[in-house]
Amino acid sequence: MSRIQRTFSPIDGSLLVERELLDQAALSAAAARAHAAQARWRNVPLAERVALAKTFIERFAAKTEDIAVELTRQIGRPIKQTPGEVRGLVERATYMADVASAALADVDVGPKPGFTRFIRREPLGVVLVLAPWNYPYLTAVNSIVPALIAGNAVILKHSDQTPLCAERFRDALAEAGLPKDVFQIVHADHGAIGALIQSGAVDFVAFTGSVAGGDAVSRAAATRRVGVGLELGGKDPAYVRHDADFDAAVENLVDGAYYNSGQSCCGIERIYVAEPLYDRFVEAFVALTLKYELGNPLDLKVNLGPVVRTAAAELVRTHTREAVAQGAKALIDPKRFAADAPGTPYLAPQVLVGVTHEMRVMNEESFGPVVGIMKVESDDAAVALMNDSRYGLTASLWTSDQDAAVRIGDRVATGTVFLNRCDYLDPALAWTGVKDSGRGCTLSRLGYDALTRPKSFHLKRLGA
Repeated sequence: MSRIQRTFSPIDGSLLVERELLDQAALSAAAARAHAAQARWRNVPLAERVALAKTFIERFAAKTEDIAVELTRQIGRPIKQTPGEVRGLVERATYMADVASAALADVDVGPKPGFTRFIRREPLGVVLVLAPWNYPYLTAVNSIVPALIAGNAVILKHSDQTPLCAERFRDALAEAGLPKDVFQIVHADHGAIGALIQSGAVDFVAFTGSVAGGDAVSRAAATRRVGVGLELGGKDPAYVRHDADFDAAVENLVDGAYYNSGQSCCGIERIYVAEPLYDRFVEAFVALTLKYELGNPLDLKVNLGPVVRTAAAELVRTHTREAVAQGAKALIDPKRFAADAPGTPYLAPQVLVGVTHEMRVMNEESFGPVVGIMKVESDDAAVALMNDSRYGLTASLWTSDQDAAVRIGDRVATGTVFLNRCDYLDPALAWTGVKDSGRGCTLSRLGYDALTRPKSFHLKRLGA
């Protein structure tokens, strides 16, 4: 008997879409088709693969308006924000297409009398992309486009909250002329996907999600030595130094904490402020937070929608209640936001002071619109607190002294150091994390390394 996956909108709880879940036999068949298609696709000249990727970008971008509305209905992000995800996909995919020729070129290791030597980058085979719901296009495109350009076939399994996003990828790639079965989407439960990985039917897994999910993928992949790239989230800090541009820091950190209702792996979840600025910073941060409009994300006036599920909202509420019980002070009265309602995914933003690192709100990923703010007396104190986390995805520094930012950034255990900005991925830079934030990297020229394997050519010339 077939099983059905149902997706409900966080906006009003309505049923959006139903899709049949594939069993193990169907997943294995998809993998077999992918291997057969990849054997042909890898022989298509790189220039043609790049050109097809750019056609995909055009076809995808042409549907921005429809994609934006559809995305808002699936995850609850305000409609005024969702078109930005399409623009981000275009930026990242375009960059990866533009650098492909250089990134995938043969590596000349230098002259040696009588020999020709070089390293060639070969595609791995079949890449399985496991993508989350919170940035369903941006997280997936990081691997999909470079994997295809490098000559791999791709199987995409998207979150059960965003199945229509997987179908948008499929349709735009088909319109661009990608050969059949080089890219496939599957809807399946965690057990079936784990069995697929464990079977060795795929050659690499690009996973974005929770630490527990990443651990499960790693265990399944280890039995067949399948390569794995993991992006597992964060508890990202910001440090506002005494010489920061005050207004810019407040404006951008409020946005970094509450954009997408705080549901970003690189969103701001904890802020450390130099003592001379602390009181004024907290006051300004709260004042700007109170200007947010929480409500139906299809309303253009709304800039804070529901979180993805009621359970997610309740976790944030629990973190907040626990912190207050342990001595923190909540500075936002949820009653100021009429749409806030316990037992629903509509959740008012919250600012906490008097927090410590013994509180879950400061050491576990809340993944919602709550932020804790602490006072610090020195750069050393800020670095110690920023590093006091099992995560290390990004850290943002706010100062007018770039040299100081580099010195501080060198000491922070993180994948990306931001200066005077946050919550943005530059596709020219490696997207990577340390500690429980994951391993490997996507984007930049380095992003092609995990999606290819090196093959060395050691050629002795006759008569040499």
